[in-house]
Amino acid sequence: MTAPAPALAAVRPSARQVAWQELEFYGFVHFGMNTMTGREWGEGTDDPALFDPAGLDADQWVAALKSAGMTGVILTCKHHDGFCLWPSDVTDYTVAASPWRDGKGDVVAEVADAARRHGLRFGVYLSPWDRAEASYGSGTAYDDFYVAQLTELLTRYGPVFSVWMDGANGEGPNGKRQVYDWDRYYAVVRELQPDAVLSVCGPDVRWCGNEAGHTRPDEWSVVPAGLRDAERIADRSQQVDDGTFARLVRSDDLDLGSRAALAGHEDDLVWYPAEVNTSIRPGWFHHDAEDTQVRSVDELFTIYLRSVGGNSCLLLNVPPAADGLVRDADVTVLTRLGQRIEDFWARRLEATVSHEPRLTLDFGRTARVEAVVVGEDITQGQRIEHVVVSGRVDGRLTPLAEANAVGYRRVLTFPPVEVDAIVVEVRQTRDTPVVAQVAAIEAAP
Repeated sequence: MTAPAPALAAVRPSARQVAWQELEFYGFVHFGMNTMTGREWGEGTDDPALFDPAGLDADQWVAALKSAGMTGVILTCKHHDGFCLWPSDVTDYTVAASPWRDGKGDVVAEVADAARRHGLRFGVYLSPWDRAEASYGSGTAYDDFYVAQLTELLTRYGPVFSVWMDGANGEGPNGKRQVYDWDRYYAVVRELQPDAVLSVCGPDVRWCGNEAGHTRPDEWSVVPAGLRDAERIADRSQQVDDGTFARLVRSDDLDLGSRAALAGHEDDLVWYPAEVNTSIRPGWFHHDAEDTQVRSVDELFTIYLRSVGGNSCLLLNVPPAADGLVRDADVTVLTRLGQRIEDFWARRLEATVSHEPRLTLDFGRTARVEAVVVGEDITQGQRIEHVVVSGRVDGRLTPLAEANAVGYRRVLTFPPVEVDAIVVEVRQTRDTPVVAQVAAIEAAP
């Protein structure tokens, strides 16, 4: 065992961060003018008359997400093109100028209401970059505009669990880039929706660093405060609509929170957990050509295990088509994914648990096991630094898996093995470990 590191163990999450972590898996819905034009990044010049999703059914969207086991939905209320899915009072570039619902529609309201009907939490994405707004790049005048729209979204549609701000920061109509007043934006969210987490370009939830669904070998929630620098995040975000960013994985930041990574930062640490965001398709918005490229259940389940089972939350994008409906191919995969997830957790094994001197799950019989789940009580910080899982057969132990970071939940998988007990040994900690959950998963027949 290494010496305790009380400064690292003393960093704790806020109540809103704990509530967010417990959501585990929720959906992104990219929908808007880009859906109608077949683009990923619109330029803010498309005619509002193009927006007319005649079959739009928010209940169908939300039901599809819920079938996968998701607990919430975040809607792209306005993407970089500036077209608003609600009738904003500060711009004419909205659904009110479209033929959809005779100009009286409000996509945000319909999705928020559908989420409530289906028992899902509702969140909003509001792009700080607005390619249609003349004041973009002017400084305070644009900040006033953005804050006005943020206020509309946070006061008209009920409780919001997440305000998602990405770092896109291109040139506006005047050829200038806006210097975002992040602190002002954050203050508005804290005042109007104090329970909402500020995600990505915000202090509550950290972007995992890629959009491919890739996860780090060990994800730490306690990291240097400098990682919350919104301008740094913006610099690393997508800058051009080149179609490659969604599958780009960097390898220069695989370790953000080990003792070695935190050396010298002991007095400047924050709780800043990771969110893994990726799309069910190659693009974020729906494109007909990608209807045959929906990710498989196997791939999505692997991403789920590595993210939700890797001390992160998973944000999976499911884009409706131009008619306002999620395609059958996506719905089918989501339903099967939900069944796969439900089946996995249903195979938890009953066991007699002994806590001394190490944690032992004794099945009282031989069982074929394929995974072990370990979780900490994160309200007491992230304390475990190394854990080893072994299987017992005829009194002998065989190592099966090991990990460093645990946090909220760690799912350790391995080839199915016949054992009569599982032994979980915490070998390195920052303080006395507080284990909140431990379980073994029986292999599928």
